[in-house]
Amino acid sequence: MSVASAGRGTLLVGDVHGCAAELRSLVERANPERVILLGDLFTKGPDAPGVWSFVQERGCASILGNHDDLLLRAPERGRALGLPAEALAWLATLPLTLTGRRHDGGPYRLVHAGLNPVDGLAGTSRDQLLVMRRWPDDLDAANPFWWERWRGEELIVYGHDAARGLVDRRPSTLGLDSGCVYGGRLSGYLVEEDRLVSVPAARVYRKPG
Repeated sequence: MSVASAGRGTLLVGDVHGCAAELRSLVERANPERVILLGDLFTKGPDAPGVWSFVQERGCASILGNHDDLLLRAPERGRALGLPAEALAWLATLPLTLTGRRHDGGPYRLVHAGLNPVDGLAGTSRDQLLVMRRWPDDLDAANPFWWERWRGEELIVYGHDAARGLVDRRPSTLGLDSGCVYGGRLSGYLVEEDRLVSVPAARVYRKPG
């Protein structure tokens, strides 16, 4: 699936994890025309209903994250977070990847976690798109991160890895999960301006691990 940037102002946002106030603050600071989220929208943090309300207000687009996928598999968890049925129905429509054009006209691709650095999207499983960090797998901590091996023409923008924080390897890859729910920051990327923007977490909502 492909999305076209509407003029100026497409903001790509890393893992929100229920941090509704920080999401609102980030979008107000960046003032984009379009907001696209990188998945993991509702779990772990303080205000899942607030995130859902903001998604509706702004008409945010998103890709599916691994924690979103868990909510689809266990809808009672979503209800426990205060999410309405329509939020879960919306999650079920989300794609695993989106593409667009960078400020220089080159392609970018959004994934939540990882991409096969050898065979690209065609060689990437659903599970890898949702959870992969290292290549060829996460079983061995000595394995390199997939983004250390990526040599494709697309800028791959991803989340899922708060332990690494912001990982800026433009124009190759850009990791935007800067651990807001753990007391870090919520980070975004303004595509047309090739500019990073972030806001600090109001507090530590959850300890890592």
